[in-house]
Amino acid sequence: MMMTHIVQTTGNTPDAIIIGGGPVGSYAALNLAKLGVKVTVFEEHPEIGLPSHCAGHLSIRSLSNMGLYPLPNGIVENTFSTANFYSSAGTKFSLHLSRPVTVAVNRARFDKYLARQAEAAGARFVLNACVQSLIMADGFVKGVNIQRNGGKEEQVYSKITLDAEGVSSRLLRQVGLTALKPEGLVYAVEAEVENVQDVERDAVEVYFGKAYAPGFYGWLIPKLDGTAKVGLATNKGNPQKFLRELMSKHPAASKQLVKAKITQIGYHAISLGGPIDRAYSNGFLAVGDCASQVKPTTGGGVIFGLTCAKTAAETASEALQRGDVSSDFLRVYQKRCSDLLGFDFSVMLRLRRFLDSLSDVKVDEVLRFCGKLGVDKALSDVDEIDFQGKLMLKVLGKPSMLAAMAYFVMLYLSANP
Repeated sequence: MMMTHIVQTTGNTPDAIIIGGGPVGSYAALNLAKLGVKVTVFEEHPEIGLPSHCAGHLSIRSLSNMGLYPLPNGIVENTFSTANFYSSAGTKFSLHLSRPVTVAVNRARFDKYLARQAEAAGARFVLNACVQSLIMADGFVKGVNIQRNGGKEEQVYSKITLDAEGVSSRLLRQVGLTALKPEGLVYAVEAEVENVQDVERDAVEVYFGKAYAPGFYGWLIPKLDGTAKVGLATNKGNPQKFLRELMSKHPAASKQLVKAKITQIGYHAISLGGPIDRAYSNGFLAVGDCASQVKPTTGGGVIFGLTCAKTAAETASEALQRGDVSSDFLRVYQKRCSDLLGFDFSVMLRLRRFLDSLSDVKVDEVLRFCGKLGVDKALSDVDEIDFQGKLMLKVLGKPSMLAAMAYFVMLYLSANP
């Protein structure tokens, strides 16, 4: 057992440092500040929210449960009650829900909103400040080495450090934690487009096909102004090349995007391998994408990241109050996250393996089968898309869902003898 480390109090030293001013870092800062913790956030970019790295497709219920919905004017770009799924052969399965369940948010504005909330609660943000490395002493993280505006490296000390820098393993390695699993990574491209056609304004479009998005899928998220967000992720090859193929050749996507013009484009990696085995060390917590707190099915990391950010803030606050930031105490963070999300992660990892095992022909069969069974009617009252393990338990009592599950199990076993 490691020796307990007692925090020494110094004058202007922040209680906590957060690396990264994305939604997860800002939400952790907000919760720490509300708990009376003096917190500083270091963000490497000159502006919060830019560059934008994801589509911002979020659950209304999850945002509401966190006290973040309704959002201020100008952040929500659209709301959705329908999802259309297309196979590579063009087969369509539509899921119509009884009420709007998700929103598309402008990620830059959403990120700025969370940062402003954190600042109003007392958190301090330092922009253009890239964390180069952690300050280590006696096996404990004591702060960070930063470079501001490309200048000289500075040392900033703290009592505890939270890593919310996104998909990266450089700081995890420095404290001896396991890096993200390479086999669990997919590489996404996200584009803003004009001139989309034949798109339902309240529907998200999902495109399958190994020739277009191997290892994942493509998507189209319409905005009320007539533009849309189009993207895909892949576990091999060039995402931009696959996007061109999707827009020009997929039997469904090409009809909607044949005249579309890309006005903005970005790239990012997504970790689908489930949470890392250990997200804590002496004086250190990892939260969000860097801890792979991301849904393995859809690649969505915002809601689970925010959930774990709140847990990390509460754990860090308790550790500071106890004067004990050792891993012996901070391990409770991992347990709390597992208690909250462990079952859902377990189910979603199995669903990801199932989806990866399906050929394009089988995906086409699955969509046809779901349509014939009336799965859309069984799911029409769903209002939660994030906690998919709990959702499965809720709907499994319906005959069509039981039949669908039996069929999926049979498919999975045939593909994985």
